[in-house]
Amino acid sequence: MIKAIIVDDEPLALDVLETYIEKIPEIELVAKCENALEANEVLKSMEVDLMFLDIQMPQLTGTEFLKTLTKQPKVIFTTAYPEFALEGFELNAVDYLLKPISFERFMTATNKVTSQIDSSSSNDTKASFFFVKSNKKLMKILYEDILYIEGLKDYVIIRTNTGRIITLQTMKSLEAKLPSKLFKRIHRSYIVGIKKINAVMGNMVEIIEKGEAKHLPIGKIYRDELLDIVNKNRL
Repeated sequence: MIKAIIVDDEPLALDVLETYIEKIPEIELVAKCENALEANEVLKSMEVDLMFLDIQMPQLTGTEFLKTLTKQPKVIFTTAYPEFALEGFELNAVDYLLKPISFERFMTATNKVTSQIDSSSSNDTKASFFFVKSNKKLMKILYEDILYIEGLKDYVIIRTNTGRIITLQTMKSLEAKLPSKLFKRIHRSYIVGIKKINAVMGNMVEIIEKGEAKHLPIGKIYRDELLDIVNKNRL
């Protein structure tokens, strides 16, 4: 089930989208928000897969709000102004719906989302490795072997119990390719294997590397999401 929220300051738009969502069995509407601040609280309190986001809103526009999020759900922008379409797609929106929104156009947009989420879920469960270019070779790396990943300018260092692999790419690009069920970004410079976390102490994560404890910092903006994962698996 895809959990969705609507963010729009127009009551009529909220009602129309709610009615449309009720007709799609795969999508569950979990919240309706009249502004970005309300939506931000919802995103902090629960996992959301899809956000229908109006662009022209008071306090924060939809595009401004999206730029503040460290973890973004899939986004379908909604607006009465076609001139904002380009900026919406530059922010990796799945689609852009121009008001008044027809149900046919709504279906086209939501089908894109379900297709992307199904594909992502399939990759998370089936893939067990990936390749990166390092030292003029394509190196095979098993997900289960990764302890943590460290960012260093335009390079990343992938740390495993058998050594390290250095590859030319950004943390952001690598993070987007890794299955979110197995890896968590805890700092602008670190991604950890969730199963490799040995302990969480204050603002540090402990990883055991080659028999020794390695302590990695937790960035403030990543702390709440990490603690959510810890608490969900706490006895």
